[in-house]
Amino acid sequence: MRHWLATLALVLLAVPGAVSAQTRTETLLVVTESGPNSMDIHGVGANRPSYQASWNLYDRLLTYGVKTLPDGSRMYDYSVLKPELAESWQVAADGASVTFKLRRDAKFHDGAPVTARDVKWSFDRAVTVGGFPTFQMKAGSLENPDQFEVVDDYTFRVKFVRKDKLTMPDVAVPVPVVINSTLAKKSATASDPWAMEWLKNNDAGGGAYKLESWKPGQETIYVRFDDWKSGPLPKIKRVLVREVPSAGNRRALLERGDADISFDLPPKDFAEMGKAGKVAVVSHPVENAFAYVGMNVKNPPFSNPKVRLAVASALPYDKIFSAAVFGRGVLLQGNPIASLTFGHDLVPTPFKTDLSKTKALMAEAGFPGGFATTLSFDQGFATTNEPAAVLVQESLAQIGIRTTIQKIPGANWRNMLLKKEMPIFLNAFGGWLNYPEYFFFWNFHGQNAVFNTSSYQNPEMDKLIDAARFESDRAKYTELVRGFAKLMVADVPRIPLYQPLLDVAMQKNVKGYQYWFHRQLDYRQIAKE
Repeated sequence: MRHWLATLALVLLAVPGAVSAQTRTETLLVVTESGPNSMDIHGVGANRPSYQASWNLYDRLLTYGVKTLPDGSRMYDYSVLKPELAESWQVAADGASVTFKLRRDAKFHDGAPVTARDVKWSFDRAVTVGGFPTFQMKAGSLENPDQFEVVDDYTFRVKFVRKDKLTMPDVAVPVPVVINSTLAKKSATASDPWAMEWLKNNDAGGGAYKLESWKPGQETIYVRFDDWKSGPLPKIKRVLVREVPSAGNRRALLERGDADISFDLPPKDFAEMGKAGKVAVVSHPVENAFAYVGMNVKNPPFSNPKVRLAVASALPYDKIFSAAVFGRGVLLQGNPIASLTFGHDLVPTPFKTDLSKTKALMAEAGFPGGFATTLSFDQGFATTNEPAAVLVQESLAQIGIRTTIQKIPGANWRNMLLKKEMPIFLNAFGGWLNYPEYFFFWNFHGQNAVFNTSSYQNPEMDKLIDAARFESDRAKYTELVRGFAKLMVADVPRIPLYQPLLDVAMQKNVKGYQYWFHRQLDYRQIAKE
């Protein structure tokens, strides 16, 4: 074990192209369980680590402010929008559009200037390619290329299709990246007009970091873009993200001082390391998020609401919270809205462990003897998913539901969710924009083909979500939120378990880390003393 760690430490430090003058204070070594499966956040099935790649390789027109919490930690401020590629913006007097003035000194990584034509091509792409990026844009009423106008080389206008409080915040999330359209179009074809295949593996950005190399399943190396103009030049010149599947090895590398940061260790490790004090552990409840048990409500047997309620009455909530995450989070016990969601309203729910109720429900549903099915989870997050899956399997067995656990490789998980064929599964979802109607739009709206992973359809739910998105009266808004939360509890398309913590462990000389809603590292703020 010691020899293996020493060998890996040498590999981590042997960064290609490093120069002798470059010190460890300018290099960040990140160890992670799984890495990106795409450099293109618009790509089909791009996984969560791909958000990290996109966030650092590409700029957006806007970003969010930063605030310091009472404990001294830093996080983004969803109430404050700040310039990134757009140095200024102005909403029209009639409220029908917003006009962005671009930085005139901004460049892409190949040295080409960033123009409004690149912004339009990128926005057109995002609303056209379908899947996750198109639905994300739609969540802010950014829906049609006709909305996007090039006024001149450095002026870009967005015409509003409706009054939507989420439009401007949606411009600052990871999806509306600005792509070097001239470079990308060189690899476009008649069958691939948006250069999806090329951008999956290549960098066409102008963000603070450039992609030096990417070996899927092994490592990703980023180098600072010294001509970046959209913010203060980062202190870190090179970032090496090494994929180390073993949580024990990642922890050992941190504790030995051979790695700088890891943020996907088991909760038990974070608890122990925080207590030991050798490395710094920063924790933050993931806003607008929960881990859940999902069921495919489109197909039998989970199309029967009594079966779904039976599962909800069988789950060992406290045991899962204790064994899977060691109490690091907020136990929701069925509450469908996480405790730190802006505008949330806690709704008491009937979800609790009650095996006698469960058996009666199974009989009423026509399954007194139970049935056999599969229980799936993302192996890329096995540290929490696997113990939770075992506990779910054991509990369901008590009421006759016999499950075979299927471990899906992390690189394939998003595609499996999109297929919507898994009968019952463990998953987690966090909403980028910190509003309950945004969370419910993604998870429970019938028109959402991406993260409505249970194939749930209820026109009344859609009506309540849509009304809340555009309601300005606070009292009416609150009632709409209560309404769709209660409806979710009644229909049980999925079962909330807990609101997770985002834990990050780092060497004590690593400074500047801040929590972001996308739960990924932003290298721009990080420095080493």
